[in-house]
Amino acid sequence: MAYRRTERISKRLAARRADIVLAARDVAAEGGLTAVQIAPVAERAKIAAGTVYRYFPGKAELVAAVLTDIQETELTVIRAAADQAPGPLSGLAAAVVIFAARAVEQPILIAAALRPATELVLPGHDRGFRHAIAAEFGGRIANAIEAGHLPAQDSSRGAAAVLGALAECTVGPLARSAGDAAERREAVLAAALFALRGLGVADARARGLIIQVPTPPARAFSGEACPRT
Repeated sequence: MAYRRTERISKRLAARRADIVLAARDVAAEGGLTAVQIAPVAERAKIAAGTVYRYFPGKAELVAAVLTDIQETELTVIRAAADQAPGPLSGLAAAVVIFAARAVEQPILIAAALRPATELVLPGHDRGFRHAIAAEFGGRIANAIEAGHLPAQDSSRGAAAVLGALAECTVGPLARSAGDAAERREAVLAAALFALRGLGVADARARGLIIQVPTPPARAFSGEACPRT
């Protein structure tokens, strides 16, 4: 008779895997993807290194799992904020602001996800996060165009431009270092305002849309704040 895992065992194994990924994510948030090594991740997760290898054959697979986790987490939070907005343009503004707000709060992690070193990850994971965020922005831009809130334009190119601007302003090499909460908020507002202006939103309206977006508390920037399914 073939062995079959019980539901309880399956849940326990899934929980252990999630704990390992979260530990690796924390390591990446402090030192980037190159810092994601089996030993420090095992230490962070308070397990033996051999246990990590039971779930991930090597570093590449672990880094790929971290990138997948970042992508799923960020998209979940961005979509939740945008979907709660009253209309397509305010939904776009919410997506832009939330992405920028989370980027300035976890700059090393988001920078790593946007520009991972391809030699560290499995094929298909090197630009997945960038493509996913751009696609989310593109869909929001297209909806706003269809509703008559934005001038006609190529939504995919607009999305790429918005992502590039937000990334450079928040976590790129040219980003100004933001210290306290007020400085970080100012960085978010400046980046979001620039992005909306570039898409064709009048200045006064863009400012109003940005101010209406409730930014999540600092606790929400941890992967622990998002439910794992």
